[in-house]
Amino acid sequence: MSRLNTASLASASVHQRGVSVANYDRATISPGIVHLGIGAFHRAHMAAYVDDLLALNPTWGIIGASLRRPDTRDALAPQDFLYTLAIRDASGTHCRVISSILDVLDANTQRRQLIETMASSAIRIVSLTVTEKGYCHDPATGELDQNHPDIVHDLAHPEAPVSAPGLIVQALELRRKNGLAPFTVMSCDNLPSNGKTAGRIVRRLAELRSPELAAYVATAAFPSTMIDRIVPATTDADREIVKDIIDLEDAWPIMTEPFTQWVIEDHFPLGRPPFETVGAELVTDVEPFELMKLRMLNGSHSTMAYLGYLAGYQYVSEAIADPAIHKLVNGLMTEEAMPTLPMSRATLEAYRDQLLARFANPALKHRTWQIAMDGSQKLPQRLLGTIRDRLAKGQGIQRLALGVAAWMRYVTGIDEQGNAIDVKDPHAARLRAIADAAARDPEKLAAGLLAVTEIFGTDLAGNSAFRTAVTKHLKSLLESGSAATVAALVA
Repeated sequence: MSRLNTASLASASVHQRGVSVANYDRATISPGIVHLGIGAFHRAHMAAYVDDLLALNPTWGIIGASLRRPDTRDALAPQDFLYTLAIRDASGTHCRVISSILDVLDANTQRRQLIETMASSAIRIVSLTVTEKGYCHDPATGELDQNHPDIVHDLAHPEAPVSAPGLIVQALELRRKNGLAPFTVMSCDNLPSNGKTAGRIVRRLAELRSPELAAYVATAAFPSTMIDRIVPATTDADREIVKDIIDLEDAWPIMTEPFTQWVIEDHFPLGRPPFETVGAELVTDVEPFELMKLRMLNGSHSTMAYLGYLAGYQYVSEAIADPAIHKLVNGLMTEEAMPTLPMSRATLEAYRDQLLARFANPALKHRTWQIAMDGSQKLPQRLLGTIRDRLAKGQGIQRLALGVAAWMRYVTGIDEQGNAIDVKDPHAARLRAIADAAARDPEKLAAGLLAVTEIFGTDLAGNSAFRTAVTKHLKSLLESGSAATVAALVA
């Protein structure tokens, strides 16, 4: 069977198979965007929006960059950077071939080319999806971590940066020297006020390099965004499904759900694609939408991931089908998260109901283990902000505290059957050492983990209501297990 690429796509019978393809001549497309972190999330979301608008706006093609591993480039290069987006729900799978990514550069072996591309006059937007840990910041404060190994390296070797902030700052330095205006930096990561966070980090790194660079970077725009689409990791079974539909081999198709949302702060001094014509919402303030997603979708997702994994559920759809977990998640959103949000009750209730339906999508094989990754970076945004707001008003936090306790139980690295958990986290070794030292004592374990200020700051460890709630839940998780603990809470 032929491999997906420009030639095979032109000769294949994809139209007869109901596969959607681009309605533009790819040879006429030129790049206007560089995207750092060309992973599944970007390819399921922003790249699809751009694909929709290139027919009428051909100067906004995307150059992608792999920052850590060349696997994306290696998979897509033989396909001329084409790939299949498979949209799945209970009714079946609809495939479309995305053509908006023109090239993918490997930051490890093509670092200079990547920086020079970002610094070229054609590039007006540098966007990024590098996950929370890619910002080299302190999640508890949102400030640049100047002791982060990558930042230490980038300050010592500014022309050969390894971090996303370092790459951005070095490209901006080249533009400054060449007399060009700074490109717009658009964060697409799940961070509160992600544009403000990105701006704060990049500006601080520029300040540490030189006053002239700092003054130049201070003029750059950092619009915030909110992106919402569930994107499970692609499996070999997914590849077979896509191959059967498109009748071509695709090394890395992307699986996703029908729902997609993109809210963007409209601040692009060098111009932008007409995102509003392809379904995005341009606003003056993204923060209410960000908070809604972080506290309702992401907070629920993380809580479900830890409790579901511990209870033996491999997929989110299996976990939410458990009546006790469904009731817990519904209550977490309705009783604890929604009262902290500035949107109308009707808007929040509609979003909640939509989320519960999306979580239950049986065709979307979203692994609890995948969502559980990098919890130390995610908890501050997804759960702890809501907890702080409720504690300040003397309100209950029982469901939220259970989510935190479930994370603590998960990072011990041993599941309820005594098997090892593959904990993927920047602080995994440190967290495991704390757990081993606690020897399954819930008070010692909670105290040890709450003392990690990079996650919990200095306030939560000393809050007796929070500590008591978390410790109580952790004791139950260790002694009775996830299923019994959830059942007891929602009874």
